[in-house]
Amino acid sequence: MLLRMEVKGITLDPLTNMPIVILKDINGSKALPIWIGIFEANAIALELEKIVTPRPMTHDLLKSVIEHLNAKLEMIVITELKNNTFYAQLKLINSENEVIFVDSRPSDAIALALRCGAPIFVEESVIEKAQVIDTSKDLGEKEEWKEWLERLKPEDFGKYPM
Repeated sequence: MLLRMEVKGITLDPLTNMPIVILKDINGSKALPIWIGIFEANAIALELEKIVTPRPMTHDLLKSVIEHLNAKLEMIVITELKNNTFYAQLKLINSENEVIFVDSRPSDAIALALRCGAPIFVEESVIEKAQVIDTSKDLGEKEEWKEWLERLKPEDFGKYPM
């Protein structure tokens, strides 16, 4: 079963200074932190802030290639959490309505989904394996988020090997 998520924001791990993208389910009860690289965080942040660069960035290029091939990014799915690493897939539909799945890092998939307006999903099994934040309890206060983040370790949730 898939859980629909949206990008809540990007923060920094206070211990490692590594960026963390926070996905939150659309019902608002769970949040999933994923450690990402600096360049991927920049790509996500540029799109979240709607900053247009003078030349296409990598994810803009990929969006353009998909469009020029008359295909569509139907959705992205974070499919697996294995050995502290998240895995994702792009679900593309080509001009003949064929479905194509492409392996991706979650950070790249998220950056592309934001640019294409495609929904973001997480497999329920990933939610069960990862330590997610229960946001049905009000963690909206900055101090509570800060305390929670300070207790986190990258190995708790998955991290891309750099």
